[in-house]
Amino acid sequence: MGTVRVKVEKAVLPGIGVRHDLATSSGRRIGVITHRSGQRDLIVYDPDDPDESSDTVPLTDDEADALAVILDASRVLSQLAGLHDQVSGALVIEQVPVRPGSPFVGRPLGDTQARTRTGASIVAVLRRGEALPSPGPDFTFAAGDLVVVVGTREGVDGVTDILAHPAPPGRAG
Repeated sequence: MGTVRVKVEKAVLPGIGVRHDLATSSGRRIGVITHRSGQRDLIVYDPDDPDESSDTVPLTDDEADALAVILDASRVLSQLAGLHDQVSGALVIEQVPVRPGSPFVGRPLGDTQARTRTGASIVAVLRRGEALPSPGPDFTFAAGDLVVVVGTREGVDGVTDILAHPAPPGRAG
C-alpha cells in the first residue's frame, strides 16, 4: 500500500500533559490529550472554528483500547510506518521484530529500558494478528512479536539494537 503521510502536531500542555492533533482529509481536526495521570481525552474540533473544540470525550484505558480495536489498530499501525512530523523533523513509526534469539524473549518490557536509553517509545505490540496497545513495563515479550516503536530514526534503530542484543556489561538488560 505504500507509506501514509499524516501531519501530526504535538503540543506540550504545561502541568497537564501532551496534545496530539491531526487534520483529516475532509478538513476536520481531531486530537488526543494525554494527561500526566495517563487519562486520555478525545477532542473533536469545531468545524467553524478549528481552534475550539466542539466536544471532548474522556477515555478510560479500556475505552481507548476498544477504540483502537474499532479503528482496526493493526491495519492502522502497519500503514503508519514512515509517518513524518513535518514541523520538527522526522518522526518514525516502525515495527521491530522480537526474534527467537532476542535476549528479551520471555522478559518484561521494563527490562529493556528502551525509552531511557533511546528516547523512543514502544507504543504497541502486534502478536499473532492482535494489536496490544500501550504495553506496560510488566508486559512480557514473546518470539515473533512485532514491537511498534515511535521516535527519531536513531531512537528506533536503538530499540531495534536493544531487542536484538544483550545490554553491555554493567548495564541492566
